[in-house]
Amino acid sequence: MLFALLCTDNANSVDLRVKVRPEHLAYLDSLGSAMKAAGPFLSDEASPTGSLVIIEAADRKAAETIAAGDPYAKAGLFASVEIKTWRWALKNPEAK
Repeated sequence: MLFALLCTDNANSVDLRVKVRPEHLAYLDSLGSAMKAAGPFLSDEASPTGSLVIIEAADRKAAETIAAGDPYAKAGLFASVEIKTWRWALKNPEAK
């Protein structure tokens, strides 16, 4: 089952994001094939304001565990994280 993690950064947190980014990327890479897509949300000025992470997990509890393990979450970067069940309808490279 796929889940979209919609993460919103705390205000004025770009420095924290930059500091923790290497650990965050390593964590996402460690998820292997469960990590489907990821990237930052940007302001109109191209400053990061949050993240979209799409993962595959057995259920919502497993998705919550993955979200909580993200170094960005552990460092307190996010003001909120919304987890939504998601279906990849178009341009899914794994669709047959």
